Amino acid sequence: MKRKICIATGSRAEYGLLRRVMLGVKDDPALVLQVIATGMHLSPKFGMTYLEIEKDGFHIDYKVKMLLDSDTPVGITKSMGKGLSGFADALHDLAPDLLVVLGDRFEIFSAASAALIARIPIAHIHGGETTEGAFDEAIRHAITKMSHLHFVAAEEYCRRVIQLGEQPERVFLVGGLGVDAIKKQKLLGRPELEKALDFKLGKKNLLVTFHPVTLEDATSSEQMLELLAALEQLEDIHLVFTMPNADTGSRVLCKMIERFVAKRANARVFTSLGQLRYLSCIKHVDGVVGNSSSGLTEVPSFHKGTVNIGDRQRGRLKAGSVIDCAPDRRSILSAIQKLYAPTFKKVLARTRNPYGEGGASEKIVKLLKRYPLEKLIKKSFYNLQF
Repeated sequence: MKRKICIATGSRAEYGLLRRVMLGVKDDPALVLQVIATGMHLSPKFGMTYLEIEKDGFHIDYKVKMLLDSDTPVGITKSMGKGLSGFADALHDLAPDLLVVLGDRFEIFSAASAALIARIPIAHIHGGETTEGAFDEAIRHAITKMSHLHFVAAEEYCRRVIQLGEQPERVFLVGGLGVDAIKKQKLLGRPELEKALDFKLGKKNLLVTFHPVTLEDATSSEQMLELLAALEQLEDIHLVFTMPNADTGSRVLCKMIERFVAKRANARVFTSLGQLRYLSCIKHVDGVVGNSSSGLTEVPSFHKGTVNIGDRQRGRLKAGSVIDCAPDRRSILSAIQKLYAPTFKKVLARTRNPYGEGGASEKIVKLLKRYPLEKLIKKSFYNLQF
């Protein structure tokens, strides 16, 4: 009997990472792929990116609508409740043998919670990581405790999942999924990218991705104001912005970016670039500025620099290509100047990505196919020996 593997996805970035796993499950004759789309995928404000999933040839078995017209703490919390209800129906109707989730977003927390109560085993990808500047940190570890199989990106993360009480034989070091996408996808050349963006790149270019910082003392809007003040001084650099995720306080950031870009011919903003255009942008720009995890997990594979602003990603493994800076305009400008310095470019040439050299998706699919599921539900806490 074929094993039914259900994969839940709620954001453009997460789908980009999961895509190779989904293809592997879909193409394996011993497996049946089920897809649940939720969150930003179903929102006009965030580009209705479920259409990209369908364009890639995947059938979406269930759509769980959960995002409310609010990015306040109350609105996000109510969205989680709506998502929990929707996932309860979806998982009941689909009856998968295993639910696969990735990361740390609140949409995925709702999916994992529903699966836990429904006694459906959960496989969690990219657990054990830390992001001290966002409440995603706690959500990620909570999903780890609800999950039964763990696919982690680095040895340090493997140890951390075990430290949380998970049995070592259920924790698998596979590497980062973002590296797979880079290695296996044919990226656009510069003329093709400019045509796809309808935007002419300059002699110098930066990709800017900044998300809300949900656990910082300073508000996200204050940090965005500092970032834009720094970028305003870069008249000779072309800027490609991607919009923030659907997190607490994201709407004001979107409006600030739109106002900034509207006044400048050297800047363009995109609701969703999609994986191909996003990775192609990284290939052709000089570096990435912001606080996105991709700056740490994917950009180093291009031997490009990352200006990592604030504490949103504090705790993640970082390559030598990552320049940390405070969320104020002086620090940001100083970091960008360092990114263009000849001495730093020498560092980039010998950069190694701490998230591996690829192959994670194949390893995950193989384990999803072969790992026994009969006794997964009941877990014993693994105590470390001191």
